[in-house]
Amino acid sequence: MPSPTVRVLVLAIAVAALTRLLPHPPNFSPVMALALFSGAALRDWRLALLVPLAAMLLADLWLGFHATMAFVYLGMALVVAAGRWLGPRRRPLPLLAAGISGASLFFLVSNAGVWLTQDIYPATGAGLVACYLAALPFFHQTLFATLGYGALLFGMERWLALRSARDAALI
Repeated sequence: MPSPTVRVLVLAIAVAALTRLLPHPPNFSPVMALALFSGAALRDWRLALLVPLAAMLLADLWLGFHATMAFVYLGMALVVAAGRWLGPRRRPLPLLAAGISGASLFFLVSNAGVWLTQDIYPATGAGLVACYLAALPFFHQTLFATLGYGALLFGMERWLALRSARDAALI
């Protein structure tokens, strides 16, 4: 039987890809939390990167590709790095700090990509600030989704580990 972490990750990839295809509030997706979780839970950094990027790519194959994809995927990779920093420190305060940091890094990188690849904002410092200000109303959705889905993923892993330990003690 696969470990609790592997079971949670396989389920999470499928759910994360699916939720990007279903109607949802803007930027309210579990993919960021999945990136954080895989960074913290998986020892192999390549696999930790592959998990959320696979969920993104599965959905993007259906939704279509866009000019800011490289920035979105880079931002997702930085969230994995925040999860790597978290590592075994899976207590409420470090989880909160990693979630806020990851969502913030993603916001900064993905919106810099909008500024660089779209003709919406002037290619000036003021244009970059305008881009960030225009995106700010969406940030809370990203943050709440990262923290909420993150609590669910990390909580599921903990619950499955406790349950497995209990079942092993009964044998």
